[in-house]
Order: sequence, then structure tokens, then C-alpha cells
Amino acid sequence: MGNHLRFRSVLEVKTPGPASETIINMLKNQKVGIKVKLAALWSSVTFCYLYGDYFELYTPDKINSLITGENILDSPTKLLVASMLLAIPSLMVALSVVLGPKINRFLNILFGTLFTVMMIFIGVNSMVKWYSFYVFLAFLESAITITIVWYAFNWPKKSD
Repeated sequence: MGNHLRFRSVLEVKTPGPASETIINMLKNQKVGIKVKLAALWSSVTFCYLYGDYFELYTPDKINSLITGENILDSPTKLLVASMLLAIPSLMVALSVVLGPKINRFLNILFGTLFTVMMIFIGVNSMVKWYSFYVFLAFLESAITITIVWYAFNWPKKSD
């Protein structure tokens, strides 16, 4: 607390008058709107999905299965469906900011719930030796998407 007061007095001494109040206000913890919170959460979960898929490349036989085509995404249709599914979190980053509250709330609850259920299922079914990182990320992603659902469900009456 002493450092904060000292820092504030240094600012006020170096920048007297209205400028000092502007600087002090810039350093305050600003209120973050629900749309920005949701976009930040979708960004975070998207990075976790990307890291999980990237780290999976380091597991035994993964590269070989990609080369031989012996993997879960072994057809153009499956690749398209996976691409469409994984485009949703990326799109939700932008949609959480630009859409109106009613549809925004609905989509965040819908997709947050969908991805929570999906990642819990994947986490539970990935409990093998080389996939502890995947289980960790799956449950972290589930926690993030549960948070998205909670924020969307409790959307403020006066929203941005």
C-alpha cells in the first residue's frame, strides 16, 4: 500500500493538475464489459485447443498415423466437419463482441455447453500414458467454457 501511495504522489508531483488525474484514472482497474469477457474466454479456449492438437504431434506414432491416413480424420468429409466444429470457438471471439445481447447470450450458452460436454468426454476418454497433457487441457477447456456459459447465463440486464 505504501508503494502505491508513493507512486501516486510521484505522478502528481511530476504532472500537476488535470493530467495527473488522467494518469491515475488510466492506472485504475477498468470495468470490463460482458462482451469483452466472453471474447477473451473464447480466445483462451481456442489457444488451448490449438496447443493440445500441436502437442499431440509429439505423441508416439502420431506422425506415422498422419502419413498413413490411419487416424480419426481419414476422409475429406471428416476433415470438413472437424474444421467447421473448430471454427466455432474462433468465430465466437468476434461474434461475442459484435452481436446483440439476445443472440449473443443464446450462442454463448449453446456453444459453451456443447464444447464443455465434448471436452469432458474427450478428457475422460484420453486417460492414457502419453495423453496426460490432453486430459489437463480438456478439463481446463471445460472450466473455461463453463465460465462462458455462466457469464452468458448471468448476462447483466444493462449490457453493452
